[in-house]
Amino acid sequence: MGRGGEHGGRTYCSTMVQHCEALGRAVQVVNLDPAAELFSYPVMADIRELIEVDDVMEDESLRFGPNGGLVFCMEYFANNFNWLEESLGHVEDDYVLFDCPGQIELYTHLPVMKQLVEQLQQWEFRVCGVFLVDSQFMVESFKYPPINVMTKMDLLSKKAKKEIGK
Repeated sequence: MGRGGEHGGRTYCSTMVQHCEALGRAVQVVNLDPAAELFSYPVMADIRELIEVDDVMEDESLRFGPNGGLVFCMEYFANNFNWLEESLGHVEDDYVLFDCPGQIELYTHLPVMKQLVEQLQQWEFRVCGVFLVDSQFMVESFKYPPINVMTKMDLLSKKAKKEIGK
C-alpha cells in the first residue's frame, strides 16, 4: 500500500519475488488492484478476473469515475472473498504477496482492507502490511510532514490499552 498512483508496489513485488527465489524460498503474488495493468512476474490470482475498474467505469448504470470505480470494485471483492479462497487453494508457499491498490482511503475510510486482513487471518495467514513511500516524495520535507497522534485514548477499554502498549 502507499499513496495512490505509481507508488512502487509492483516494483516492490517484483524485487521481493527475485529476492525470495534467490534465497530458495517459494513466493506467489496475488494482484488485488482492479486497476492494475502490467506485471513483470506471474500472479497466482488476479482480481481483474473477478472485476475490473475499466468495466465498472464503462457501465452507464453505475456512472463511476476512477475513484468511485475502485471503491465499487473493492467492495464487490469484499462480498466475494470466496473467489480469493478458491484462487489461493491450499497454497503451501513460504510467502504470498498481496499487491493492493495504493489509494490510502481504502485503508482509512472503508472497512474493505480490514475485512481482507481478518479473512486472511481466519485462513491462518500471518499478515504484515508494507506502506511504500516514493523517495523522491520524501526529498522535499514539506510534502511529508505527518506526525501520528493517537486520540480518544480515554474511550478505549483496558484490554485495548494493554494491546496498544505491547
